[in-house]
Amino acid sequence: MITTKYFGKTAEGKSVLAFTLWDGDRSVTILNYGGIVQSIIVPDRDGRLTDVALGYPDVAGYEQNGGYLGALIGRFGNRIGGGKLNVDGVDYQLACNDRGNHLHGGKVGFNRKIWAHGVVGDTLALSIVSPDGEENYPGTLRVTVLYTFRNRTLTIRYRATTDKKTVVNLTNHTYFNLNGEGGGTVLSHILGIESDRITPTNETMIPEGLFRDVEGTPFDFRTPKAIGHEIGADDIDLKQGNGYDHCFVLHNEGRLERYATVTAPGTGITMNCYTDAPAVQFYSGNGLHQQGKGGYYGCRAGFCLETQAIPNNPNVPAYQLLGSSYLAPGEVYLTTSSYEFKV
Repeated sequence: MITTKYFGKTAEGKSVLAFTLWDGDRSVTILNYGGIVQSIIVPDRDGRLTDVALGYPDVAGYEQNGGYLGALIGRFGNRIGGGKLNVDGVDYQLACNDRGNHLHGGKVGFNRKIWAHGVVGDTLALSIVSPDGEENYPGTLRVTVLYTFRNRTLTIRYRATTDKKTVVNLTNHTYFNLNGEGGGTVLSHILGIESDRITPTNETMIPEGLFRDVEGTPFDFRTPKAIGHEIGADDIDLKQGNGYDHCFVLHNEGRLERYATVTAPGTGITMNCYTDAPAVQFYSGNGLHQQGKGGYYGCRAGFCLETQAIPNNPNVPAYQLLGSSYLAPGEVYLTTSSYEFKV
């Protein structure tokens, strides 16, 4: 079941709706502003309903306070080095909005758009048309994102087509805290990631073509451990990110498979994560500094697992081999990610 209510107005006076997807007494609320996951309410080990998604209580929070909390990211999730994009020999200069690089779609990404909406049964469909030249990307891109919440599992399905060759790398930027949003840091959360390689970056967080084995490094989560266990280690990649903000390469070969499990010892809530995308960006919320729904969100008050193709892959052939973000007319971009909540 999906219920709809008025959430507020943007600074421009546009109405924002909140759609709540129900699974028994569990619920997920999605906004048509930015495709934002505004709340995820699930029971803890004692049956107490707990909101595990960081967010804001009103539209102004999402417009003014940043952080991409809960947002649907596009056209290109994560970074493109120097904002440089070449499509079939034509150079495009994208906006550089993060340390001289292009991040999360540019100055006005999909996270700041009002999406068209439709509800069919227990599925919420959000859609948008991004015109040719928007944020200087080539091609008119048509995007539909489907949300369902069934059997304790939030599933997000992304679809896109274009009329001109372009790039696309959609993801979701929910910050999770399984102790409850506003419940302190996530450093005690036990995280496991099925990945044996990351993509190291330069000092501006751009991966440039290399891979790094996680064996013997703070990035080895193949055996689950606390997020905070090695976050302060003397490691060049950790120091450049001020903690974890790195792309982990997956081995699902395009199949929807589990890639991560996270448990909060305090509540007993476990989140199992699935995707068919080739990689995931694990971000430990190092830059959080926001006043949210449940109070102040400080450094590492939430973590993100952003499923995607490897960042900067349009400029790195070695990364394209593991999943290219180029999309041509007649092709369909499809990817799915799911989040299962258990105790």
